[in-house]
Amino acid sequence: MNYDRLGFPIPPEFTPPADEPDTPGASRSRHAQPAVGPRKRLVVAVVLLGLVVPAFFAPAVMPLVREAVITWSLERAVGREARGQVSAAVAEVGRAVEWCPDDAMLRCRLLCWRAMLRIENRDPRGALTDAAAGLAAAPTSTQPHRVRALAHVMLDEPDEAIAAAEAAVQAAGAGNPEALNHRAYIRALVGRDLPAALADIDTALGGSDGAAAELLDTRGFILHLLGRHQEAIDQLNLAIDGAVQQQRRLAALVGRADTDEVASRLRSLDHGLAVMHQHRGLACRAAGLEGQARQDLEIAAKKGFDPARGIF
Repeated sequence: MNYDRLGFPIPPEFTPPADEPDTPGASRSRHAQPAVGPRKRLVVAVVLLGLVVPAFFAPAVMPLVREAVITWSLERAVGREARGQVSAAVAEVGRAVEWCPDDAMLRCRLLCWRAMLRIENRDPRGALTDAAAGLAAAPTSTQPHRVRALAHVMLDEPDEAIAAAEAAVQAAGAGNPEALNHRAYIRALVGRDLPAALADIDTALGGSDGAAAELLDTRGFILHLLGRHQEAIDQLNLAIDGAVQQQRRLAALVGRADTDEVASRLRSLDHGLAVMHQHRGLACRAAGLEGQARQDLEIAAKKGFDPARGIF
């Protein structure tokens, strides 16, 4: 391959004109072609800028670009999730994962968020893949184990679900209320070790009067499964009242805080209330309170109770 003076390849079918004596015709032929093409100069300049400028500035600029892409992607993911556009939210979090720097805990959190979105999107296998990647990034984190437990419940794999919940307790350390609540709830969902599940949630509650609604809901559900239906209803009444109060406080922020963030949290609370109403409906039905049971189960369905989407 031959090259011209600027280093561009000369196509094989093109033969440069040989030098000829100065004749009027030859003179016109040479003067019709510029000696150095301005377009070629422009191309060379662009190539040089494309190679040289990034070499000097990329190390300084890329962290800023990465942070901007991640922030933008996560803001969009919150908005998509708030509107129930779960598949789109999965894609947005996925972009953030791709741009994630060498921050193991951040990468783990993003992967676990995407895993939870996959669960809601009826993709427990995909959730398990993300959870495994999150655990590989941050082996001491508890969240991947919790995600795995929920995915295994959806896949009707009770042994694996309980093992993952147990791993979360071990990773969190003895007495961690969230891990104990999670293990108790997983045991309740698969109908295994119910006395041990009750012991877990009692330890998590620690006799507190101001317990979180989620913990009260777990205890109420377990009491129902143990046949203590009236006690279950009492606990679930407290759980629902607490969740409704949270919802009201959050709704008061509408117009004063980020709209998508508030909407996303309200949606999450609605799903929590769906589960609580489902549990109270089951307990009421078992206690012979059919009217209240029907009302609770209808509210649960309206708010999105759906085990196939991990809302159980």
